[in-house]
Amino acid sequence: MSVRASSAVLLAALASAAPIASGSPSSKPEGAIARIDHVADGDTVTLTNGARVRLVQIDTPEVYFRPECYGRRASATTKTLLPPGTIVRLTTERATDRIDEYGRLLRYVIRARDGLNVNVRLVAVGAATPYFYRGRRGRYAALLDRLARRARARRLGLWGACPHTPYRPTSGVQTGRPR
Repeated sequence: MSVRASSAVLLAALASAAPIASGSPSSKPEGAIARIDHVADGDTVTLTNGARVRLVQIDTPEVYFRPECYGRRASATTKTLLPPGTIVRLTTERATDRIDEYGRLLRYVIRARDGLNVNVRLVAVGAATPYFYRGRRGRYAALLDRLARRARARRLGLWGACPHTPYRPTSGVQTGRPR
């Protein structure tokens, strides 16, 4: 079987196994299945259908415009977790908007092959901080806060590379200039 044919079979199997959220209040958000085209930066990915996804409830240091300390490494971490072609499940967060001001989908990105919540993992390894936009705390808020505090105490990722970074989960991360 060719790689293309086996990919199509896998995608079809995953799509039938993981129902797409209907959006009705009584349905459990299971998530849409998608494929990663590329990682734009630490907290934004582009799908093969052209849609852009902003990983919800987290923030990573900037890579473009005003590059920040640890921005490139945070982006590299996301690229390692989500290489091109990775099949993911996208789930919404009821506490937040579905689309941001730039037209990006706001979603948790879950790797289909192993169920890894990439948003949570990035915070756990210190590549991202929690970001509760307008103070809206979602279903993983307590976990994200706990993991960020642990990563900070252990000086993981940006917490070790950019030691003067304040922990402010209700505003975006600001690590300062690249080192």
